[in-house]
Amino acid sequence: MKIKTKLTSGIGLLFMIIVLLGVLAISYIDKLADDTKNILSDNYNSLDYAKGMLYALDNLETDREALNIFMENLEKQRLNITEINESEATDRLARHFKLLDENPSEQNIRQLRLDLNQIMSLNMASIQRNSVIAEDTARQATLWISIIGICSVGIALALLLLFPSQITRPISELTRGIVEIAHRNYSKRLHFDSTREFNEVATSFNDMAERLEEYQQSSLATLLSSKKYLEAIVNSIHEPIIGLDHDRQILFVNNEALTVLNLKREQMIHQSADELSLKNDLLRRLIRELVHPNEKHEPLKIYADDKESFFQAVYVPIKLMETETEGEKQVGNVILLKNITEFKELDSAKTTFISTISHELKTPISAIMMSLKLLEDQRIGSLNDEQQSLASSIKENSDRLLNITGELLKLTQVETGKLILSPKITKPIELINYAVSATRVLAERFGCNIEVEYPEKIHKLFVDSEKIAWVITNLLSNAIHYSKENSRIIVGAKEVDQTIQIFVQDFGKGIDPRYHQSIFDRYFRVPGTKVQGSGLGLAISKDFVEAHDGKIWVESEIGKGSKFTIAFPVR
Repeated sequence: MKIKTKLTSGIGLLFMIIVLLGVLAISYIDKLADDTKNILSDNYNSLDYAKGMLYALDNLETDREALNIFMENLEKQRLNITEINESEATDRLARHFKLLDENPSEQNIRQLRLDLNQIMSLNMASIQRNSVIAEDTARQATLWISIIGICSVGIALALLLLFPSQITRPISELTRGIVEIAHRNYSKRLHFDSTREFNEVATSFNDMAERLEEYQQSSLATLLSSKKYLEAIVNSIHEPIIGLDHDRQILFVNNEALTVLNLKREQMIHQSADELSLKNDLLRRLIRELVHPNEKHEPLKIYADDKESFFQAVYVPIKLMETETEGEKQVGNVILLKNITEFKELDSAKTTFISTISHELKTPISAIMMSLKLLEDQRIGSLNDEQQSLASSIKENSDRLLNITGELLKLTQVETGKLILSPKITKPIELINYAVSATRVLAERFGCNIEVEYPEKIHKLFVDSEKIAWVITNLLSNAIHYSKENSRIIVGAKEVDQTIQIFVQDFGKGIDPRYHQSIFDRYFRVPGTKVQGSGLGLAISKDFVEAHDGKIWVESEIGKGSKFTIAFPVR
């Protein structure tokens, strides 16, 4: 039977019983009303009329209107005869009243009192009978209403106890079945024989579970094969790879990664990378760089297979498209260690070559400079104008070549880690004066006016004065080259927020904000720059400043010039 049929039958039966109860209650109430009406209307009125006539007899001697009152109540009594023998008693009362009217005597009055008592007795007996009938009707009403009410309550309780379980039990079973399916228990089956609706649901559920079970069995081999294929692909990659989920549990790792980490596969798969990193320095560094991606990632030097190798860690987020509305969600990360040993060796060879060639070039350049000085010596002979011009060009290019070789040597010191600092206590004005003195000839050639801004009180610096003086000289030289003729350049120092800042400001063409970071890269030159240079000066300056825990930056706008600042913490 359908649940709908059961509900309709039960509620319909309950409704019919409630209607029957209402009809029965109304009929009994109507019957009680009739019984009480007989008591209150007819018999009570007769007693009232008799009482009025007795009052008239009691006041017959003193009240002249007593006979009229008696006659009025007698007429009303004649119209209100409801009981057996009440008519004869009323007629007898009328005859005796007539005799009293003709011959007022005590005997006639007593006779009238007896007649009135008989009428009152008849009505009192009737009231008693009707009262008994009303009580019996009330008892019957109470009995039947109680019986039908109890039946209604019983049926309601049966509906309350049976029907919810008829609905909730299948729903609970269906919920448990869905949970089992969600946990990939596709062998789960449901059976609801008692209700047709849930039996249809169970049939659909069982069909679905059967198809899922078939699909699982058919695709399990394919999944295992695909898993092995993916593992083979990962292991065939010659660079270490580690896969992590969003909780940093290790999902996969190839043989190369196991080699560099010096761990076994069973020690890593499905283990927490955070816990493993507590006992493995390399893994700890990789996880730290993954958690703090903004930090500068230096190449990793790893000893594996009895050789030194260099790796650059690359962190690739794994993203999954869940829904079109929610978009992509990151579900893990892949750590790829790119082997840069070959590039590191090439870079080392490049640095060695630059260092060697720079040293080798300094000797012939020095010889050229010495020969040029001898050539310009008046004791050897005077040079004509054309020869003097050629000598000046040779000197200018030799100076430029000597500066380039000097910058290359400084660069190789930084790259090879052979940069040695000899810090000492130095006044900032000493560094500024050195730079101004070193660029005085260049400033005079370009007609630039160098202004020095220096406060009365400022802390001293604890730096390698030679290298920082070189930085300021380089900045001042750049300012002269990129300024217009007869322009002003400001070089100065100030103390701001526990830092000593030395700045060089020009009022030339300025630098596009897009290149404010790139100009500190090696060999970079701003596009469209006509001034010749190696592109190493600012890069070396940055290395020298950062070696002192300092910072260097530029503030510049097109057409408003540039302001380079180096800052060192007050010690």
